[in-house]
Amino acid sequence: MANYVDGYVLPVPKKKVAAYRRLARVAGKVWRDHGALEYRECVGDDMKAKWGLSFLSGVKLKSGEAVVFSWIVFKSRAHRDRVNAKVMKDPRMKMPDPKDMPFDCDRMLYGGFKVIVSVP
Repeated sequence: MANYVDGYVLPVPKKKVAAYRRLARVAGKVWRDHGALEYRECVGDDMKAKWGLSFLSGVKLKSGEAVVFSWIVFKSRAHRDRVNAKVMKDPRMKMPDPKDMPFDCDRMLYGGFKVIVSVP
């Protein structure tokens, strides 16, 4: 059975990467506790695209910001929907006031993806 993936790309001020990591650790635990198969958060290291568009342009990166690339793996889209519904009701996921978020929600890229190739 092919898995389903939620993917995210977002800008995080470099001075707030540690705060974002703390938030992501809690979020990852919550998603895994509710059944997500995998949870990953990565910060950009080599962002100079030699071809195509870079993540930098996708999130309209500003000076002093880093790119975070994240994904969560589920069994299926239906499984994702069930897990996400539980996650949103979990008291550990109380989101801070938008002005206190360690990233700009308005520039976050998000999508749900059907896996079409998986090479173990």
